[in-house]
Amino acid sequence: MHWIAVAIGGALGAMGRYAMSTWVFQINHKFPWATLTVNVLGSFVMGILFVVIVERGALSMEMRSLLMIGFLGAFTTFSTFSLDALGLWQNGHLFLALLYVLASVALCLLAITSSIWLTRLM
Repeated sequence: MHWIAVAIGGALGAMGRYAMSTWVFQINHKFPWATLTVNVLGSFVMGILFVVIVERGALSMEMRSLLMIGFLGAFTTFSTFSLDALGLWQNGHLFLALLYVLASVALCLLAITSSIWLTRLM
């Protein structure tokens, strides 16, 4: 059952990532906002799910597989983040590459920390 949950979650996460990337890319395609957005949003949601599923046991382990492993695993992506950063760097945008790396790490850590804190308050 976990395999099916991961597969369904992965399919939904991949479609969500594609939709988000398409939408954000239309707004601005000079900076990798789409990857940054899905990674920060994914980190925030991961924090909520960690508290709800792992700490509180409010959802089943199948839902953990579907949401945390499948959906968020496909929705967020470190490989695209790495490629985007490298592309900025190789195209002579060293400052933007560094800004992107630092913003991605800092914002994702802030997102997961704040969502854990907020969810624990509920």
